[in-house]
Amino acid sequence: MFVDRARIYVKAGDGGNGVISFRREKFVAYGGPDGGDGGNGGDIILMADPNLKTLMDFKYRQHYKAQNGGNGMGGNKHGRDGEDLVIKVPVGTVLKDPDTGDVLYDLARPGQRVIAAQGGKGGRGNARFKSSTLRTPHFAESGDPGVERWLILELKLLADVGLIGFPNAGKSTLLSVLTKARPKIADYPFTTVTPNLGVCYYNDTSFVIADIPGLIEGAHVGVGLGHEFLRHIERTRLLLHLVDVSGMEGRDPVEDFEKVNKELELYNEDLSKKNQLVVATKLDIVEDRTIYERFKKEIESKGYRVFGISSVTTEGVDELLKEVSTFFKDEKKEDIPQEDEIVTLPPPIKETKEIDIEIDGNTFKLSGAMIDRILKRVNLTDEDSLRYFQNTLLKYGILEELKNMGLKNGDYISVRGFEFEYIE
Repeated sequence: MFVDRARIYVKAGDGGNGVISFRREKFVAYGGPDGGDGGNGGDIILMADPNLKTLMDFKYRQHYKAQNGGNGMGGNKHGRDGEDLVIKVPVGTVLKDPDTGDVLYDLARPGQRVIAAQGGKGGRGNARFKSSTLRTPHFAESGDPGVERWLILELKLLADVGLIGFPNAGKSTLLSVLTKARPKIADYPFTTVTPNLGVCYYNDTSFVIADIPGLIEGAHVGVGLGHEFLRHIERTRLLLHLVDVSGMEGRDPVEDFEKVNKELELYNEDLSKKNQLVVATKLDIVEDRTIYERFKKEIESKGYRVFGISSVTTEGVDELLKEVSTFFKDEKKEDIPQEDEIVTLPPPIKETKEIDIEIDGNTFKLSGAMIDRILKRVNLTDEDSLRYFQNTLLKYGILEELKNMGLKNGDYISVRGFEFEYIE
């Protein structure tokens, strides 16, 4: 199956900062804290859109960033949440981790959504920290950064048009003429062993065409390429049934046409009911066109439209393209159902340790991702904020771990160059 592929970078919005502010009110110490919270950053959301067919747009734009949350303000005014950024992708797009190749999510249904990068949480303003023992907090939290990551988008295309017919009926040659696809072509049966796909642009329409492996009798029970062939047929919306009318193969084109349709019906009756245009190929090497005329008359009597073409001279190709284009123009655009369920991808794993503790004499040096997150929320030059920092270390069990490693009264804790004495 043809796979369209793109690599994109997504960055969710950062959370807004909480603010330090005091209102002016008589008989209230320092006016009382009234710093508001920061808003949450916007998410990056990928949504499956049935009206999109390729990942072409992502070749020209690779970076996507959601809106940051607003900062808090005085008067207990909270910052505005950042707007989510919704990125539309074709149905069938698979999200992969660029480092491991693991599949993160499969957007297989129209309207399906996934949060690829979650926005950062907004920081709390100093009004949040007021308590009976802390009347005038002179600190506030910074907002958390939004998740950022690279993603691989892989689209397993579901073809709009399927080219069917006996082996060597001219399917690969026609595909190369209609699209930029360059399938390997040779003069022997089963030239194509896996489907080749290409995108055809005609006037103001575009559609995906699949050159599907040739069919022989017994395919419905697995003979030849059998089920592999027929599974791909199920995914198409329009079939171009190619029949060689040159007479060079020594076969009757009417019989070839009927055999292929019979295999479709035996495998799945619905396949025989698909929209089908009949394409008589290789007119450039037909010396006597009575075979073609007889074939066209008989097939059209069965209710099919027949187009005679030559992929080499392009005779009749434009007329065929016009008919295919009209078919897709007449189809109504699908409404995108909005699914209630939305999944959030876990953030990418970073190699940075959550907590790294180094002992140097009576000094315990702390570093790591968790410590960095905590530091963004405190002001270590403020006594109240320092007390909040110590309570945070206690809350997450870090102080308990330090005690198990020998921390005692009078020892020092060093955090990113800032050092303070530990007192129970």
